[in-house]
Amino acid sequence: MVKLALLATLEAKPGKEQELADFLKSALPLALAEEQTISWYALQFGPSSFGIFDTFEAESGRAAHLSGPIANALMAKAPELLSADPVIKMVDLIAVK
Repeated sequence: MVKLALLATLEAKPGKEQELADFLKSALPLALAEEQTISWYALQFGPSSFGIFDTFEAESGRAAHLSGPIANALMAKAPELLSADPVIKMVDLIAVK
């Protein structure tokens, strides 16, 4: 049962909005390869505000994702693309359809 999630919010540097959107789209194959990641969403909240939401059945999956290739790639690109550090929230899901 899916009971855990991560919500990361990202703010693009001025002029880097499309690059950040493209980076997030390019991460989909990496997310598909993560066996313990149940669902993965790249989000856009506004012109320069983006996010990632992913779900997991167990803490081991969430921990693996946080130390996996998407997180590593994001942290490597953060100084170039982001105006601030990503805000990452650990989420407990209380109802899921």
